[in-house]
Amino acid sequence: MRSGWVALGVLVTVAIITLCLRWYELSTLAVNHQAIRGWLDGDGLYTYRDPGTQTGTTLPPALAILLTPLALLPLHGAGWLLALAGTAALLLVALIVAGPVARRHGQRRTPFVLGVAALALLAEPVRAVIGLGRPELLIVALVAVDLVALRRAARIRHRALAGIPALRRLPISRRWSRPGTSHPGAAHQGTSRPGITRPRPGPFRRIWTGGSWAGLGTGLAVTFSATSLLFVIYLVITRQRRAAGTALATAAAVILAALLVAPAETLAWYGTTMWELDRPAPISDPGNQSLAGVMARLYGFPAPPVLVWFSFGILLLAVGLIRARSAHTEGDEVAAFTLVGLTVAVTGPASTAAESLWMLPAVLILADTGLRRHRSARLPRQARLAGTWYLVAAAFGYLTVVATPAWSLVWNVPAATMILLVNILPSRHASPPLATTSPTRRRAAIPLPRGG
Repeated sequence: MRSGWVALGVLVTVAIITLCLRWYELSTLAVNHQAIRGWLDGDGLYTYRDPGTQTGTTLPPALAILLTPLALLPLHGAGWLLALAGTAALLLVALIVAGPVARRHGQRRTPFVLGVAALALLAEPVRAVIGLGRPELLIVALVAVDLVALRRAARIRHRALAGIPALRRLPISRRWSRPGTSHPGAAHQGTSRPGITRPRPGPFRRIWTGGSWAGLGTGLAVTFSATSLLFVIYLVITRQRRAAGTALATAAAVILAALLVAPAETLAWYGTTMWELDRPAPISDPGNQSLAGVMARLYGFPAPPVLVWFSFGILLLAVGLIRARSAHTEGDEVAAFTLVGLTVAVTGPASTAAESLWMLPAVLILADTGLRRHRSARLPRQARLAGTWYLVAAAFGYLTVVATPAWSLVWNVPAATMILLVNILPSRHASPPLATTSPTRRRAAIPLPRGG
């Protein structure tokens, strides 16, 4: 039975990928494919323009170098490879985000994660990324990988704070080298005996299990998409300085390597091309569901009024970062990253279906919060009723990302949904808490609704 379900899932996934490639016709990958081929032939990477739409590639130099082997393949072969890589990245993100939800509700993790990934595969953002041949799923996976490192680092800090008080005054390098204290929290759990010391793990295993590599994925994401820099800002304001420093160092190293490999393209990208906001499509295009696109259409201009856009954009940026910090304080790092991702999609100059991928974990957070509140017998009736409304909001959000008819783009329904999620997305208490510096907690200026 298990083999039959796996085979059926593989066949359905291949069918969905095939339909996506036919519907969207790999239009974005076709432009990038020809631009990279022209670059390999001696032309500039950013000089190519599509003959029909006059659009050019928006690949940063580091991502263009990474995708160069795809230019050696036919377009459909490159599209299938990128689609399979995006599907694997989607499974990884579903495992990271939905795995803890399955444990909280007493469900088996593998079927739950596969079900969440299947529902995400039907959503318009995922279909657009696969069908257009875009790399956004890989970028989201890089950011999500840092969640694993941050969880492990927070777990170690929690165990250290819960250990013997005398050990807290010792340096980190000496805490667990004494007999009887072979690992954090072993003393108060009664798992160590005097005179017995467990073998210390190797340096690579300590780095992997300790989460000291947090920020590596975010740094790579910054070099592939400049808007991911907001995640580094989030790490700074939440005082996760080591992760922020790792992200900045990684980004600087990759940019320097790209400068050595392709100096002309790197200088052209960071000097002029990156600032051409209408290079892939006009800002006023109906598919652009960012705040800039909404204002451009409301005013009837090709681009929004700069001062008005900056005013509302900075306000939304502040709200998103403050509420992300509040979610981090509550211990819900997934909600914090989701809020930052939604803020990037709303406040950026262009937000198409591919950039709204962060609506999917937001829907999962709403559903998880609603179920936890609805099933909790200790909560009052009013709180359980609020859980029902969270479930309704999750259903509406999923319908928004699954079916995106033309009238919803005209009425800016996706943009309104993302702005609403930035303001109402709840946080869920985690165990252990993800405090980074001290157990003292500060109330945020814009508190986050608690999800129980």
